Amino acid sequence: MPEPVDILVLFEHPEWQKPLFEALSRRGVSFAGYDLKTAVFGERDPAPARLVFNQASPSAYLRGNTRAVPMALALMECLEARGVPVLNGSRAFRFELSKAVQARQMALAGIDYPRTLAFNDVASLRKRAGEIGFPAILKPNQGGSGARMFKVESVDEVETILADEAMWRPDHLMLLQEYLPHDSLNDGVIRMEFLGGSLLYAMRVTSAASSFNLCPSEVCNPVDGQEGACALPSAAPAPHAAAAPTFTPYPEVPAEAVEIGRRICAIGGLDVAGIEYLETPDGRRVYYDINANSNLRKPVGEAFGIDPFDEVVSFLLRRLGEL
Repeated sequence: MPEPVDILVLFEHPEWQKPLFEALSRRGVSFAGYDLKTAVFGERDPAPARLVFNQASPSAYLRGNTRAVPMALALMECLEARGVPVLNGSRAFRFELSKAVQARQMALAGIDYPRTLAFNDVASLRKRAGEIGFPAILKPNQGGSGARMFKVESVDEVETILADEAMWRPDHLMLLQEYLPHDSLNDGVIRMEFLGGSLLYAMRVTSAASSFNLCPSEVCNPVDGQEGACALPSAAPAPHAAAAPTFTPYPEVPAEAVEIGRRICAIGGLDVAGIEYLETPDGRRVYYDINANSNLRKPVGEAFGIDPFDEVVSFLLRRLGEL
């Protein structure tokens, strides 16, 4: 067996972790990456690291890497059972994997979140779709990169979309969710990045109304406007062409929104998180997306005078020093 390192980073996407790996290398940290796409472990293996940082993504199935998610969960739960600390561990990952669970947890906490119905059968959905109303948003319970999300006008439209069996992947659980009117092109949404329960920075994300892929990674939405590498399923009906989203620093994020973001991190056991909210014309501030695999955007961080990836490394080293 190889000698254990100080920090092991679990990952699946071939590009997302490169800026983090570069920052770890610059700081001279003893670390290794663990590729969840092709992996094997045994219950008696020695601990591979003093500290593990999970960067697995629910969107792995979009890249043909569905197997990475159960591997991540099994490995983290095995490591945790042995006492190895895992940041964004199995609890956080399970929270991220199910938007239905997020909806219930937000309701229990009194945090405004889109009203949601989870279903695995369209005929059953017909009996309760009126609770949500139309237009509505159709999305997978295990989402990622805005894939398989549709604004729908009726249950018949839902049935037409889901006639394609591929639309039910990966877990055959779909959501019908409240549609939240807002000016996506001018007001956009606000994404807050949290590190260790503290706000790192916030940014405004604006996009064409037809675009659901708001991934802040420069791999997915490059600064130069070129086509990104967030894979979307070819089976999905293509939305009308839309310009890439824009990401701008947002220092005016309200203190109340930051506090609710901290509460969400605590509820989900999130060490690192990207939490998005939008404001509706009737005055609601709705927290609609919770991301544990937080893809940081370096130019936005630099506008606040920080390198966000270097900040993550500092956080990891602080946690390492507490062991």
